Formats: sequence, C-alpha cells, structure tokens
Amino acid sequence: MKKLRWLFIAACLLILPVLSSCDDNDGYSIGDISYPNWSTVRVTGNAFYLVSDTWGTLWPVNIDLGWYQPVDGQRVLTIFNPLYDNYQGYDHAVKLLSIRNALTKVVETMAPGSENDYGNDPLFIYKGDISIGGGYLNVIFQQNLPKNSETKHRISLVQSTENQYTSDGYIHLELRYNDYNDLSGYRAMALVSFNLSTLNLDAEAIKGVKLKLNSEVNGEVELTFNKKEKTELRNLDGEDFTKMQLK
Repeated sequence: MKKLRWLFIAACLLILPVLSSCDDNDGYSIGDISYPNWSTVRVTGNAFYLVSDTWGTLWPVNIDLGWYQPVDGQRVLTIFNPLYDNYQGYDHAVKLLSIRNALTKVVETMAPGSENDYGNDPLFIYKGDISIGGGYLNVIFQQNLPKNSETKHRISLVQSTENQYTSDGYIHLELRYNDYNDLSGYRAMALVSFNLSTLNLDAEAIKGVKLKLNSEVNGEVELTFNKKEKTELRNLDGEDFTKMQLK
C-alpha cells in the first residue's frame, strides 16, 4: 500500500512542472477579455485574420463563424479572449467573442458649392468615442434613425479644397452629417471608420488632425488629435450596432 502511495506522489510531481510550464507559456487565462478594439479584416484564402489598432495581428481560432462573412479591408469593433502570443506568424491567437462591422469609408474632397450635399446636421457623440488608430478615424455615435427603414443618412469625413494647406501643422477635416430632414426620434448605436491613407499623416511636419463637427450638445466644435495620442474605448458591452442606417 505504501509503495502505491509513493508511486502516486511521484507521478504527481512529474506532472506538476508540465502544468506550470503551460501556464507560463500561455500567459492568459480563459477569463481574460480585451477591451473593445478597432481592427481591420484581412482575408487570406478561405479564412481571415484581424489587424488590431492596438494588439497587432490576430488569428481567430474560432474562424469558422458561419454567421460572419469577412470582407477584406472591412473595419470592425471586436472583443476577444487572448490565448497565445507569437502564434504561427501572428502577434496573438484569440477567441472572438464579438465582432461588429463598421461603415468603412474614405476621406472626400468638399469643393465649393457642394456643402449642402454633405449636410451639417448635429451628431450625438460621447466624449472619447472619436479616435484615430491604425490609419483610420473611428467614430461611435447615437444615430437618430430615419422614419423610413429603407432610408439611410449620409455621414462623411471631408477636407475642404479651401482649407487643405495650413501653417499650424495640422490636417483640417470636417465630420459632416446629412439626415435629409428625416428623423424618427428613435436612437441606435452607429459605427463608422474613415481611411486616412490619402492624407500623408506620417509626414514629419504633420502634428496631427483637427476635426470640426456639429454636436447636438455643444454646437460646432473643433477637436484636436495629436500623433501617437491613444484613446481607450469605454465599456460597450451589450450595445447593439445592428440597427444603424448609414451610407
């Protein structure tokens, strides 16, 4: 009996280092959950991976999400459980817990006389819900939905031809919104991400971006985003981004 007990203890001692080394290598537990992350979808063959603004390249281990149809270049807001670092050429392997598509657009040039096309209707945006990361300007706001379910409001990030070059070192942009005078009074959360690759933000002389917008609460305001300035997203758990009606 004593011999059996000592054999059992010896077996446990052999197993313990293996278990400990697994914990040390992984560095994450199943309960670790990321903050909401802006990312870009990249399609490779029949699969896809994500390029996170803050985490680098992410390989989803649950990539067989039947309900999700990946589109290369699509911007998304995602929450995930990090599993491994340096996974098969990717910065991290993750288990996706949530992935929401954002309307993905480019910066447009607003020529004189075209202001009415873009509109300048007010937006309801919480402080901190506009950020720059990964070469994109990202916006989360509460949309006052149109009455007609087939109608879409227009949101645009524009650069005026009259204000392209300034002496203050900042690129001047405007966030424009056209609700076409069609408002229901019902709100829905909305996600939009604008590609800034045409603006040469990496130039040494550029300090950052100054953004004008019409706020429902504060009227016309100008926000300043300096290079390498990071904005941490607030907790968006439980928010429904499926009802926005935007173009």
